Amino acid sequence: MEFITKSFQELNTTELYQILQLRSEVFVVEQDCVYQDLDFKDQKALHVFGIKDDKIVAYTRIFKSGDYFKNASIGRVVVAKNERSSGYGVDLMEASIKAVENEFKTEKITISAQVYLTKFYNSLGFNKVGEEYLEDGIPHIRMDKG
Repeated sequence: MEFITKSFQELNTTELYQILQLRSEVFVVEQDCVYQDLDFKDQKALHVFGIKDDKIVAYTRIFKSGDYFKNASIGRVVVAKNERSSGYGVDLMEASIKAVENEFKTEKITISAQVYLTKFYNSLGFNKVGEEYLEDGIPHIRMDKG
């Protein structure tokens, strides 16, 4: 899988449509969570996405420190349901961590992780900080790396 990093302005309409479709498919439909995905933060973010067979099947958005959290951050982590057994989640996060380090020159990264994925993020070097909280009705925990 090829991973690409682009600013919002660099995304073409097909890429943007596929990203929004993937986020909606997983976060709204699969997780049955009604929330405002289009939050005007995409314009500040860099978008990291994985392409397989000309289709975006993995995606994150990354922010420099101060744009979302005090540290740089990774969010909207998503892999298409039919691709999850392929290990693309790890590949996606490694590409996103590398993009943060290269683009923002920092190794300090904060994420707001869904609690059920804590062990997954631990395996990538993230550690829990503080107590669990609800974000859009789903249990989350802050996790930091670096």
